[in-house]
Amino acid sequence: MNPIEHLLISWAVAEATPLERRDRAIVTLAGLAPDLDAFGLLPELATRGTSHELYWWTDYHHILGHNIAFAAICTAVAALLARARARTAMLACVTFHLHLLGDLIGARGPDGFQWPIPYLLPFSNAWQWSWDGQWALNAWQNFAITIPLLALALWLAWRRGESPVEIFSARANEAFVRTLRARFG
Repeated sequence: MNPIEHLLISWAVAEATPLERRDRAIVTLAGLAPDLDAFGLLPELATRGTSHELYWWTDYHHILGHNIAFAAICTAVAALLARARARTAMLACVTFHLHLLGDLIGARGPDGFQWPIPYLLPFSNAWQWSWDGQWALNAWQNFAITIPLLALALWLAWRRGESPVEIFSARANEAFVRTLRARFG
């Protein structure tokens, strides 16, 4: 799945129970955290065609962040940073695993490559999650998931005054909600 879907799914989970803004952000960011290993794409692109090419994205995406050890780290960090520690940590663990599930079902590359998920790393490489029915990243199924999630996020913003924008700025969220309410009553 694409980052927007991961964001919207994680935000919907964070909105499922009463949490403060900070804890909603923690839950949402935990759902995006597995893709921190995708930042290797930047040095890989920057060094492409040079005599010292770095294959950080090719070699490490879906390896470093898509496993049980990183799930435990994200859950522990969520518990340490949250005000509602147990609830936030549990929901952070849920959004982390929803990210993995989303990648398992809908992240096949355009060349047909499936990203297996080495869930038991670093303890074992024996079990890798994969599914032969995995749809492409740009398949209609991902759009069919994104549209209702986006509608839900807009409705929650209009109804509750809370949107994914608040993760980045409370003032920007207020402006977004104000504009949304002015447009749709």
